[in-house]
Amino acid sequence: MSLILFLFIGLMGIFFVTVLKRPLINLLGEDNFLIFKLNNAGWFQNYWLAGILLFITNAILFFSTALLIYLLSYFLIPYVHLLVMILAVIGSIFLWIIINKTWQGTRKNRLKMATVGSSFYMILSLILIYMLVTLEPAYPGDDPFMRAIGLFMGIVVTTVAFISCFIFTGFSNKEEVNEARF
Repeated sequence: MSLILFLFIGLMGIFFVTVLKRPLINLLGEDNFLIFKLNNAGWFQNYWLAGILLFITNAILFFSTALLIYLLSYFLIPYVHLLVMILAVIGSIFLWIIINKTWQGTRKNRLKMATVGSSFYMILSLILIYMLVTLEPAYPGDDPFMRAIGLFMGIVVTTVAFISCFIFTGFSNKEEVNEARF
């Protein structure tokens, strides 16, 4: 399977998961341990603190996945890195659903919390864009095309992660969305 096809299938999968987020959110019951702990934490209802928690957990998930993929590159086991990436996406969506179900507040503060929390991926996208724009050959005669392809795919993945995180955490249930309509 080509890399572009795999990227396209992943993007379509995230699109469908985002469109069908309501059934996914309803799958997670209210008796979850993390939901219980965060509901009892008074500091979590502050949008800055909740956003910082989301930012830090996004960073931990991202860097632990990157470290695991790096360590797995030393072993000659094919396709394990794809499994790790799929599990990381599932873990991120699970975290975002927990934040969505737990955080209570106004729609404006929810959007602020989602912006702060998902900004990790936007910062990462901006860093990758900068690296792509300033990409130079490592030595005379070097062709940086493959590095540019890798950076471009990183930009696509982090941008999709930003949008997905923002949608999952920034928009609550249908009742709040319907209240905004006139």
